[in-house]
Amino acid sequence: MIPQSLIGFDPNPERLKRALPAVAFFAGFLWDALTLGRSVAPLDLWILSAYLAGAGALLWWLGRRQQALAALPSEPEPAVAALPWWRESGPYFLLQFLFGGLFSALFIFYFKSSGYLLATLWALALGGLLVANEFLEDRYRRFTLAWALFGLCAMLLLNFVVPHVVGSISVFWFILSTLAGAGLAHGLYLRTPGRPGRIRPVWAVAAGLLLAYFVNLIPPVPLVNKDIAVGHALAKTAGTFLLRQEKTPWWVFWRRVSGEVHVRPGEPIYCVSAVFAPRGLQTRLYHRWSHHDAERGWVTASHIGFGLAGGREGGYRGYTWKRNLAPGEWKVTVETENGRTVAVHRFEVATEPLADDAALLEKTF
Repeated sequence: MIPQSLIGFDPNPERLKRALPAVAFFAGFLWDALTLGRSVAPLDLWILSAYLAGAGALLWWLGRRQQALAALPSEPEPAVAALPWWRESGPYFLLQFLFGGLFSALFIFYFKSSGYLLATLWALALGGLLVANEFLEDRYRRFTLAWALFGLCAMLLLNFVVPHVVGSISVFWFILSTLAGAGLAHGLYLRTPGRPGRIRPVWAVAAGLLLAYFVNLIPPVPLVNKDIAVGHALAKTAGTFLLRQEKTPWWVFWRRVSGEVHVRPGEPIYCVSAVFAPRGLQTRLYHRWSHHDAERGWVTASHIGFGLAGGREGGYRGYTWKRNLAPGEWKVTVETENGRTVAVHRFEVATEPLADDAALLEKTF
């Protein structure tokens, strides 16, 4: 007989049980990596809605099973008392897989939308929840945490779905979608047999989400910053924007474009941004040109707006320009109509003329 160790399989159910969370984690993340596109598409939202519906149906069924088990005699029949571990824990691992798939996808979506530090921190917090989900299988049995995570997933998903449907990124729709997600979780809780766990934490999560939105911690989803750059000259040919930029010296091998812009007196400097938005969404974006003052901090020099029409895969392109930039630190912030930050680009302005033999390159938008 060949030893099990030689064929690489260990039938020990305890070891298999400990390995399942890792399997659920990688399976959910790999599935999202294979199925989600580079931008948020309607098909992605349908897939995630199916995940959410599956998690909701499973929570309802687990509540029904728990109520049925509670109605059994204190000493049930041996066939009932000795259920295999996979029948007892399997539904919780499936719930863990669904939450893992939702959190990994939402992490990818929010990370795409995060074009500045605070929004990146928010996306990383979702990544932390994604990892923590893999160690919470036992806590789902108490239901309160499961309801909170279900409500959070519903809110974050509807924050993407509603702008796609209504074609607007107004603050009203963010508030409505957040409350609708919490209401969906609450409604499912009320219809679940036995109403296991507590539902109030879901509303605390909703309040925290709204607070994070109003302090500009959450990016203006579903807008996705595709690119942003500044340069010396801008040309448009055959539907393509060509921006001329300064190239770094050969010894700066880790980046191609210089963070310093040499400006002649009266020469315009251009900023081009590309922002993805769902098809049908119409809004306005703004470029806020700001200069850093040693005493006053960041001071707005210009606030220039332009229209945005969603649907282009590479992002809707908009540009602004400014002359007579003072030397020192500058940044251009891409903002929505209600002041939400989409992206931030920092650069240094030098008044020394650009050398005649300076290397230049053209960036395509």
